[in-house]
Amino acid sequence: QVQLVESGGGLVQPGGSLRLSCAASGTISSIYRLGWYRQAPGKQRELVAVITSGGSISYADSVQDRFTISRDNAKITVYLQMNSLKPEDTAVYICNIHIQYGFISRDYWAQGTQVTVSS
Repeated sequence: QVQLVESGGGLVQPGGSLRLSCAASGTISSIYRLGWYRQAPGKQRELVAVITSGGSISYADSVQDRFTISRDNAKITVYLQMNSLKPEDTAVYICNIHIQYGFISRDYWAQGTQVTVSS
């Protein structure tokens, strides 16, 4: 069973920074995609950033140039560096890994961590 453990959430002031971490463990193939999602109360879940096992990266327009996703493949760990935070960034941030085992794909989700941006 694949497990994802998140850390790094908290309360920050507008303009501040926060770094989220998500470590994956278990049976993970060489082909996978690690993503950060967020969901605010009453809103749809939003894809924030994604990085593939091949190194491809993409961001949501709302976080482009403010957030940076990175990975440590030796540990299969993904990070999200969040700078210039805005109140609109307040949400539960959830780490996801999408793994391809041959022709079968599986998704695993972390528990989520609260990020609150407020003065």
